[in-house]
Amino acid sequence: MRTIVITGGTSGIGQALAHHYLERGEEVVVLSSDPVKGEAFLDRARRTGAADRAHYLEADLSLVSENQRVLKEIAARFPVVHALVLCARYFRSHRTVTPEGFEHNFALYYLSRYLLGYGLVEQMDKAEQPVIMNIAGPGAGAAGIQWHDFGLEHGYDGWSAMFQGGRLNDLLGVSFADPARGHRARYVLLFPGGTRTGFAGDFDPVTAFQVEQMKLAAQPVEHAVPPIVHIIDSPPREPLSAFVEGMPLSLHRPAFDRGAAARLDAVTRKLLSDRLGV
Repeated sequence: MRTIVITGGTSGIGQALAHHYLERGEEVVVLSSDPVKGEAFLDRARRTGAADRAHYLEADLSLVSENQRVLKEIAARFPVVHALVLCARYFRSHRTVTPEGFEHNFALYYLSRYLLGYGLVEQMDKAEQPVIMNIAGPGAGAAGIQWHDFGLEHGYDGWSAMFQGGRLNDLLGVSFADPARGHRARYVLLFPGGTRTGFAGDFDPVTAFQVEQMKLAAQPVEHAVPPIVHIIDSPPREPLSAFVEGMPLSLHRPAFDRGAAARLDAVTRKLLSDRLGV
């Protein structure tokens, strides 16, 4: 029996993956900030006879302190983690800053994925064929990263914040998969294509209309899940892989520049140290 940890696991693709693996007999740990949805997840598990393998951890993953807390709890309860699936994100039309001083999208979509990936290395190194599945939007390129304004204090736009998050995750994958680090987990960056999920967010009227139009043309969640499951169950041999709608991406493109990845890693570590002493 494997242990699968899923952020954003109470809605959309994360929820579908959580129930898929419960039905397969795996142990599933779901992280989200909505206790009502968390209880719904546990209730369904009880009704399907999987209550002993379903675990819900309530956490606001936009906070570094909350990531640290759940990492300690996972370490105490689950000595081995076979797969980490990163789905959590939240669109904001208007700029919002967390109590720790980080722009919300940067904190949730990038910093949380950074902290959880590195924070679970010890547990994943004990697993057979460990994998980190980072569901983002790989391959867009390093252009557009605001190196001196990660929080987008100057000229914030919700879409720009989301796209920057995707670019930062590309570079995160490159750093994590650097052979010099020696991590056993395969790192996979994946965009499943437009999917009819809840697309959680706080939208202005124009963006709300755009999102509804996108949903009309999007694929059902059940169509997006099988390719993701296939990769989690049989991770690529390469330390880093990227896929868009099932097609592998070449890593020989600016989006996966090793110099930019090293720069981001250094900036992130300094940022966490300077602000929070992490």
